[in-house]
Amino acid sequence: MKPLEEAAARAASREIFEKIYDDYNRRIYVSPDPLQFLYDYEDTVDREVAGIIASGLAYGRVAQILKSVKKVLDALGQHPAEHLKESSLDDHRAALCGFVHRFTDCDEMCLFLAAVGEALRSHGSLEALFLSGYDGDMREGMENFAAAICRCAGRDRLYLLPRPSKGSACKRMALFLRWMVRCDEVDPGGWRNISPADLQIPLDTHMFNISSTLGLCSSKSANGKAAAEITENFKDISPDDPVKYDFALTRYGIREEMTVEELFAKWRTER
Repeated sequence: MKPLEEAAARAASREIFEKIYDDYNRRIYVSPDPLQFLYDYEDTVDREVAGIIASGLAYGRVAQILKSVKKVLDALGQHPAEHLKESSLDDHRAALCGFVHRFTDCDEMCLFLAAVGEALRSHGSLEALFLSGYDGDMREGMENFAAAICRCAGRDRLYLLPRPSKGSACKRMALFLRWMVRCDEVDPGGWRNISPADLQIPLDTHMFNISSTLGLCSSKSANGKAAAEITENFKDISPDDPVKYDFALTRYGIREEMTVEELFAKWRTER
């Protein structure tokens, strides 16, 4: 494709994505989504705790995700950050006895909470912990962040914290960062020291299929390589905010009234 044709194609894509963003990047379309829990917390330090818990548990059936996140957050009270800083591993085990969320049992959930509490005691906030291992390379920052919390838990690995070094797209970590870094009607934000331009697309099978059909991905599986490719293609369209359209696009196929087929038809017709 020639430069002028490429520019025209980008402009057409941007126009479609902006229309979808304007129509569907609204709080009325959030539920059911674990993001909804973050709106309950005004203080950033509480919101980031709710976010790391909600994103970590964001796998499996959505009804079970919401149930599990609510159970954990209810146990932590109105100020989860302060609660974690003041609580012990035994306190968490008593409060969450019998907790299970698919691959995450009570032991891992409680170790995770204790590790987050230790991170808050040592760094003051999860943002400060992230920044301590971040120099502008987002995947390296995600790796260092996950490794630091795992060290606090005394484990090499926690299922709740995917690692880029394992080839994962790290959808849940990327989702957490989107929630905390971006700030608009949907994403509540709170973190001030990371640019939205550096974020990575939260890639799961659903977003992978959408991106592949829209010509934004040539990879064969939804892995870290695919996440990087899709992010770069969105940067061509929205350089300062490549994950801007993530929420609106993924409403198709999640909400009953918005089918993926409708999205693809809109793309073919308007582009």
